[in-house]
Amino acid sequence: MFGNVLTLICLISFVKTETLDYRLVNTNQGPVKGYKLPNENVYSFLSIPYATAPTGLNRFKEPLPPPTWTEPFEAVEEVIKCPQNSRIPDGKEIREQCLVASVYTPNATSQNLPVLVHVHGGAYVLGYGNGLTPKNLVQTGNIVVVTFNYRLGAYGFLCLGTEAAPGNAGIKDQVALLRWVKNNIANFGGNPDDVTISGCSAGGSSVDLLMISKLAQGLFNKVIPGSSANVCAYSVQTNPIENAKWYARQLNFRNFNDIKALEQFYLTAPFNVLTSVDVGKRTDHITIFAPCIERDIGQEIFLDDSPVNILSSGNYTKYPMLYGFAEMEGIFRVRYFDHWKFRMNDNFADFLAHDLRFANEEEKQEQALHARDFYFDDEPVANSNIMRYIDYFTDSMFGYPMLRAAKLQAQAGNNRVYLYEYSFVDDDINYIPHTNQRGATHCAQENAVLDSPDENIITNEYKEMKRQMRELWLNFIKYGEPVPTGSSLPAWRPTTADNLSYMSLNTTLEYKDRLLYERAQFWEQIYDKYYQGPIAPNPEANLSVRHDGTSAFYILLAVHFFCFLSKKIA
Repeated sequence: MFGNVLTLICLISFVKTETLDYRLVNTNQGPVKGYKLPNENVYSFLSIPYATAPTGLNRFKEPLPPPTWTEPFEAVEEVIKCPQNSRIPDGKEIREQCLVASVYTPNATSQNLPVLVHVHGGAYVLGYGNGLTPKNLVQTGNIVVVTFNYRLGAYGFLCLGTEAAPGNAGIKDQVALLRWVKNNIANFGGNPDDVTISGCSAGGSSVDLLMISKLAQGLFNKVIPGSSANVCAYSVQTNPIENAKWYARQLNFRNFNDIKALEQFYLTAPFNVLTSVDVGKRTDHITIFAPCIERDIGQEIFLDDSPVNILSSGNYTKYPMLYGFAEMEGIFRVRYFDHWKFRMNDNFADFLAHDLRFANEEEKQEQALHARDFYFDDEPVANSNIMRYIDYFTDSMFGYPMLRAAKLQAQAGNNRVYLYEYSFVDDDINYIPHTNQRGATHCAQENAVLDSPDENIITNEYKEMKRQMRELWLNFIKYGEPVPTGSSLPAWRPTTADNLSYMSLNTTLEYKDRLLYERAQFWEQIYDKYYQGPIAPNPEANLSVRHDGTSAFYILLAVHFFCFLSKKIA
């Protein structure tokens, strides 16, 4: 008898422990089961389908509604990636059905918590939602965080302006995710009317574009774009059809001037072929596939004008923004320095941004020499001036575009843009080659806010910096300002168009004026004269009339080539 009672007590204890170990949450699709992370006061609900990726001849169109279920969905799969050219962990796979979201909630019973939706970076061609995790942010700040995947590369951002490939599928995935959050996050304890969107690099570009899109209005109320702006050269395709042609040529497709053949090429190419070209080494600051201005063919339109025009018009919703970049963003281009220094000396014009247009080659060369003289003092690019190489890419790719956008925002009446420069480094950061200097590289601030691979082995200085950064970010997520009234932190005022004041983020916080003033003024003079904004695709202008069977021949040839190349890649 006593043994039976003991068994019953143990069974009750086991059930109670198991009950505390997971949570069951109802969504519009069905129940979802998430689990408490080991040694963390956080529950994770991993890889919940929030939409369905269209397939076959519809692969480049907007996302479809998500699947539904009746039995609890076991939300435990950590790594799912959309088709891309990257390695994945053993036992995992890249999937066409990759539109999944993960929700991280604190171990609490609170409701109406602030929500952070984080968009991963990766130049619009790489990455996945759980590449960086937010568990420390969640348990420190008592907020709900959502990460997610969206379609990448040609799969997400082919933009031909045709019915089969209208453009912006990947960023319409992001809108679908925000709609999913609006409809479901309350069941996870989040407030659907208090949503902050954040991201860095392509993630920062994405949220800066979401901010000005009519399609995304009402789905968030605060914005944190890091190390990227919607006016960056890579943020919106300058000429989407020319980009599609260029990429097709890299895959040995030759009938690219026939728009119908080009469309058929992309519709039939296997994903492992479609993602096989490395676009990360472009010297003109673009990655080929990115959001685009859409041609109106009756679909939902994400972007109908260039970001510069929208910001200049002031015809968009002004949100509180936490806006900034790292001090030495250009370090991420050091990997190419030993090769590019010779190319820069041979023809610096190759390294001008793609959104600059000149009347002729002579004018382009003149401005290229002007830029080289400004950064390198009329000296050859060499090991001895690698820091100037870093400055060049810091400014031309990230710093100046962000300052340009911040200035346009302030001129349009947004008096809630909090500008910063992140410069923290410690002894764990490698020295820059050919120097005894260290620097904060591209998206270093995002790594400071989110989880490190092992937070226990980082330096004490970095632990303190991460604590401070999380406090600033959490303040903004909760109150719409990084230093609210009553805080012990130094006052952080919104920036203004005349002085671009900002907070220097390091072990100590210091509020300053005129971020990168002289370098920004240099680029402003060039962009005022030579900037060419993006255009919508015009497939009619690219139609090639062929009645001799040439198109069919090239398509058939391409199919045979793809089959051969697929076997080689596999």
